[in-house]
Amino acid sequence: MKTKTRNDRYVEVLDTTLRDGEQTPGVAFTPAEKLSIARLLISRLHVDRLEIGSARVSEGEHEAIASIIKWAEHRGCADRMEILGFVDGGKSAQWIHEAGGRVLNLLAKGSETHCRVQLRKEPAQHIADVCAEIDRAIRLGLSVNVYLEDWSNGMANSFDYVYSFLKALVHQPVDRIMIPDTLGVLTPDVLTRYLDWVYAAFPDIRLDYHAHNDYGLANANSLAAVKAGVSGVHATVNGLGERTGNQPLAQLVVTVHDQTSRRTRVVEKEIQHASDIVQAISGKRYAWNTPVVGTDVFTQTCGVHADGDKKGNLYANKLLPERFGRNRKYALGKLSGKASVDHNLEAMGIEDLTPELKAKVLQEIVRLGDKKKQVTPADIPFIIASVLRTPTSGRIQVVDYHIVSRQNMLPKATVTLRVDGVESTETSSGDGGYDAFVKSLRKQLRKHDITLPKLADYEVRIPPGGKTDALVETTICWELPDGRLLTTTGVDCDQMAAAIVATEKMLNLVVK
Repeated sequence: MKTKTRNDRYVEVLDTTLRDGEQTPGVAFTPAEKLSIARLLISRLHVDRLEIGSARVSEGEHEAIASIIKWAEHRGCADRMEILGFVDGGKSAQWIHEAGGRVLNLLAKGSETHCRVQLRKEPAQHIADVCAEIDRAIRLGLSVNVYLEDWSNGMANSFDYVYSFLKALVHQPVDRIMIPDTLGVLTPDVLTRYLDWVYAAFPDIRLDYHAHNDYGLANANSLAAVKAGVSGVHATVNGLGERTGNQPLAQLVVTVHDQTSRRTRVVEKEIQHASDIVQAISGKRYAWNTPVVGTDVFTQTCGVHADGDKKGNLYANKLLPERFGRNRKYALGKLSGKASVDHNLEAMGIEDLTPELKAKVLQEIVRLGDKKKQVTPADIPFIIASVLRTPTSGRIQVVDYHIVSRQNMLPKATVTLRVDGVESTETSSGDGGYDAFVKSLRKQLRKHDITLPKLADYEVRIPPGGKTDALVETTICWELPDGRLLTTTGVDCDQMAAAIVATEKMLNLVVK
């Protein structure tokens, strides 16, 4: 077999999104989608090799593989496109050859249990069959790599079988031997021990490691494999794969770059784009906290952390968002501090707020954070506008309110109002929740000889994006007795509450 120096500086990355990743429940790529993903992985991410499908699966698979191979030939990288095939008397090799493929990844049994139970063959017979299959593929002009399926259990339970298989394969014209942890059962220390045994017995062997994530150890095991000296590692975009998935590509790349002395050729700035594209095509969303690509992984929520970053990037590690074309964010909510507000104001180009006004903005953010999980940067202009328009003190306060709407019944509002320190409560019905609130308000204001201005206009806005939990800005225009117009604005995560805030502001501007 071909050999490669152990611990070579570069680790080859084989992306198997289009083969093993397609075994994710509910995922089936069309030929056009497969071609798009292949072009993305090669042209933009610079992945070394792609496993683009399986032989003899379907006509659609044949069409997809043929189109990818045709594209790759024009780019001069057809030998980087690999196809899974089987020990089937040369049928897979012929299928791949007819599709224009150049590389067969031959699936063999890496544990004696799989050999005897699934194939019902003696080990010697299976090894002989594999060697014959390699010969058929070579005669068709194909290059061959060999998968030893269930290798991890083979090493644990039938080492002599694995040793015999490896001994036979190193004398075959194969490029690589691929060692999968098919059921995701390995731990880093055990894998390191196994690899040390293999390299001690076969110093020049060229190995690819293929991890599964059943125990959440795929990335740790891939790291151990890289440190032990494997030539290549397999991964999928977003960790696609059956059960708990395969080694995620993004995590593999950054772990190799940051935790070892070795490198990959993958372009880090393209990782996010690739993850988003594959997420959209596959319909499988990655989690908000998925390392490197998750929506919130570069967001600080704690005000103490924001302060530390402002003073000296005290809460940053090597995984800087700029590596991946992203930016650090500072969440706004009840845990925010002054530094969180400052970071967001600076990012928005708002630099002229006084310390007193910033303090009021922070106070309002914390108040709103008690009502909703997070205040977004898009909410900040509304909050600033609300703070600027809020009187510092007033004679009238809406102390409490209870508004009920039911089908086939008029909405009802019970409102407790404080005027010059005196509280009263009234209940009224109306054509809508806000109408009922205003009628209840009007009843109580009459007791103090206060006339409610006429409502001239009522407008509700939310920040761009239209999320159901977004802050609401309610702007109400009032016509005063002398014909002048007065506009007040309320901001809250509840539309009715925002309207009530705007109304209370109006009252305290009118009633001095």
